[in-house]
Amino acid sequence: MSSAIRLIFTASFFIGIALCLIWFPWYALGAIIIGLTAVGFYDITQTKHTILRNYPVVGHLRFILEGIAPEIHQYFIENDLDGKPISRNQRSYIYQRAKLANRTHPFGTELDLQENHASWMRHSIYPAKRLAEFPTVTIGGKDCLKPYKASLMNISAMSYGALSANAVTALNKAAKHGGFYHNTGEGGISSYHLQGGDIVYQIGTGYFGCRDDEGNFSPDKFVNSAAHDEVKMIEIKISQGAKPGHGGVLPAAKNTEIIAAIRGVKPYTDVLSPPGHTAFSNPAGLMQFIKQLRELSGGKPVGFKLCIGSKQEFIDICKAMVETGIKPDFITVDGAEGGTGAAPIVFSDHVGMPWENALIFVADTLIKYDLKKDIRLITSSKIITGFDIMKALCMGADLCNSARGMMIALGCIQALECHNNRCPTGVTTHNPRLMKGLVVEEKWKRVVNYHDETLNDFLDIFAASGHAELSELNRSIIYKQLNYKENCFEDLYPTPGVRLN
Repeated sequence: MSSAIRLIFTASFFIGIALCLIWFPWYALGAIIIGLTAVGFYDITQTKHTILRNYPVVGHLRFILEGIAPEIHQYFIENDLDGKPISRNQRSYIYQRAKLANRTHPFGTELDLQENHASWMRHSIYPAKRLAEFPTVTIGGKDCLKPYKASLMNISAMSYGALSANAVTALNKAAKHGGFYHNTGEGGISSYHLQGGDIVYQIGTGYFGCRDDEGNFSPDKFVNSAAHDEVKMIEIKISQGAKPGHGGVLPAAKNTEIIAAIRGVKPYTDVLSPPGHTAFSNPAGLMQFIKQLRELSGGKPVGFKLCIGSKQEFIDICKAMVETGIKPDFITVDGAEGGTGAAPIVFSDHVGMPWENALIFVADTLIKYDLKKDIRLITSSKIITGFDIMKALCMGADLCNSARGMMIALGCIQALECHNNRCPTGVTTHNPRLMKGLVVEEKWKRVVNYHDETLNDFLDIFAASGHAELSELNRSIIYKQLNYKENCFEDLYPTPGVRLN
């Protein structure tokens, strides 16, 4: 029985019971009995569901409860530290800052600071003066003609298609008013991205927005897309954390005619991006592709995003940078914990290197090949709080992207309905009835608030560390609890050629 029929059955059942309790007309009770009998007969004769066949009528309660299990668990069972992938405390952190609500927390931490992998930062009894303005990071190497000044915290890659039109519009307006960039995701540039906010045009393996009829890269179409004034940087998506080596997934239910036209595909079909690029097949080819995109875009910063798999493959990319003299302007490192609207669970659970290991490895490899000074390192993967930014910068990142943090600031409640077009908050659905609940003019302000308040938190703890310049951040500031012992990140992950006390 379909979910729609089950919903009608459930609603009819409880409405009938209510009518019986209020007026108790015998015809209503008779209608309910007839309806339940019909459902029971259907259950006994159908062959797809064992539970319904063995337990007619009442077996539907199992499917009803299963359907609302995430909500029951989230609102009535999980505690403040539970909830995957984002805990209730983390969601509350985002909501409070997005709404400019109370930023303080009563009675002390709820975390077990002796727990394995608990992390903290070293503070100073001589705190530095708090920075008066949010720092920016200039992205653009020697071959870049149009360097870009980026915020320390930005909107990570989320496509129009994965997100609704209202969500994309609100995010871009937030980027405009908040002074940070908005990554388009691999779905191409839509009119909703062009609300005045700075955008990073991401090119995935499907080449949406710069794709020919055969699905290969089209230089002419890329020139048209990259020419928008709002496009400040170009990002080649090699892989992402939630599904590395798989390619993007847009379920048919979310592939509307408008989205299909932007991507150059057939509407209402599953859109599965290829697992790899056709524009290049080796490190030298990637370098030439970077050079080509930089030239075609008029000198805008060009970089790539990846989730680390084989360490040797990234080492080979660094060697190609040295050998060819071609360097990306930035590299975005995603961890296996990264988010997605839809992915095979076996990829999300078991493929790719975790964020901490990946960021450390990429930073160290760039240092070893004397490339770190020329390439800005961006990181994304569960960047939620000001401490997350602090930790990332101490580990070697120059700036951060956040996807799920920005979604929650928009109103996402982690209903885990992203893939089926039934998002109750209008963030990841194209159902007009649900999407209208996301009021753009209200929600973009909350995204700006979340961005600003999170950076304010970062500036507070940055000052508490006793440092006055971002360049002073290093791994000796961050600690991790392992086997009931404190471990400095510099001891766990020694910086190549550097030993700090």
